[in-house]
Amino acid sequence: MRIFISLYFAIVTLSAGNWPGWRGPNGDGISNEKIVPKLWSNTKNIVWKMPVQGEGHSSPIVWGDRVFLTTSLTDKNERRLLCFDRLTGRLLWDEVVIQSSPESIHRLNSRASSTPSTDGKQVYVAFMRAEGAKVIAPNVGSERMITPGKIIVAAYDFKGQQKWKTDVGDFVSAHGFNSCPLLFEDFVIINGDHDGDAYLVALDPKTGKEKWRTIRENKTRSYVTPIIRQIKGRTQMLLSGSLSVASYDPRSGSRHWIIDGPTEQFVASMVYNGKYVFVTGGYPERHILAIDPDGSGNVTDTHIVWRTTRGAAYVPSPIVVGPYLLIVADSGIASCFDAMSGKRLWQERLPGGHSSSPVSANGLVYFISDSGITSIVRPGNAFEVVARNDLGERVSASVAVSQSQLFIRSHQYLYCIGNLNQVKP
Repeated sequence: MRIFISLYFAIVTLSAGNWPGWRGPNGDGISNEKIVPKLWSNTKNIVWKMPVQGEGHSSPIVWGDRVFLTTSLTDKNERRLLCFDRLTGRLLWDEVVIQSSPESIHRLNSRASSTPSTDGKQVYVAFMRAEGAKVIAPNVGSERMITPGKIIVAAYDFKGQQKWKTDVGDFVSAHGFNSCPLLFEDFVIINGDHDGDAYLVALDPKTGKEKWRTIRENKTRSYVTPIIRQIKGRTQMLLSGSLSVASYDPRSGSRHWIIDGPTEQFVASMVYNGKYVFVTGGYPERHILAIDPDGSGNVTDTHIVWRTTRGAAYVPSPIVVGPYLLIVADSGIASCFDAMSGKRLWQERLPGGHSSSPVSANGLVYFISDSGITSIVRPGNAFEVVARNDLGERVSASVAVSQSQLFIRSHQYLYCIGNLNQVKP
């Protein structure tokens, strides 16, 4: 009985520390972990370090004793799903999801940028499969030829067996693909914003069959993974992109409200502090907005609470910690705002440029730069750096936090970082 009880609590504790998809359990970069490493290098506090074949900017996800990651072996025309043992880093299995010639991408994108998601039973992945003759790229400043294709979504069990694979629709973009599967109840939701007939689509996780589809009118590429929140009696799926900021019912795809603009293209996911939703983006103009989500219809002129353009990020998503909204621009300029009023409390430069989205644990915010330097910052009225750690490698993926460990994907390796004097076998 004592062994059973110990095993039960171990399983419950492990399950509670899962990082199941893009930006963690709630899609906002927040971890409930209280003991998280603050000091490391490429040799210090490294639990394990494993080489990752190919290239990709997708982030690792963690469930129980498994770590999942996607990669592209472009020279072999393969897009793969990898599974690692979280205790040792050993590669358990490696499956080819699709075979595809290289699609056109932006120099800062990859062909495996979509972070997988898991419900603890299956792992869901999304890639673009290049198809057809090259076309003139829509919505770009100069004429160029790019490869169109399809969004392919697939599900695998934890043993690496493919359960289903489906083509959810066309996709064309001069900058390539990145849409992370979003799991909600019995839905796998994909954002299909692109420079053609754009859409949101929901699939059945058991079969891959389509459950609903919603047209996105503006036909403009964006790369935002939505978040879902229960707000004043409505379940809202929130995302920016395609010349708008909007809220949808994730069960039906019907739209609650929309704000026009404020710009064309977005990458960063939104966040919510219990009162307002926050968006940062995009291209060709940069904006930060605080929005009251308690609206219906077009709320462009009525529900924007505050806005600014200074300090906005394009790629990195924002994060809310207590009363503070923190944003790091792609250039490495970090800002901390009073989330309710929009008052800027400080603005400081962090080392290097930033593509990774920040995470927070135990009240601290972890910003990791493109050059692999993590600045750990304490949110507050004054700028305070708790620690800086240099991994010595380029990083484009975001950090996963699980069971007092950090999982970081560099351009060459997957790292598990922990306080080694506290790590239990």
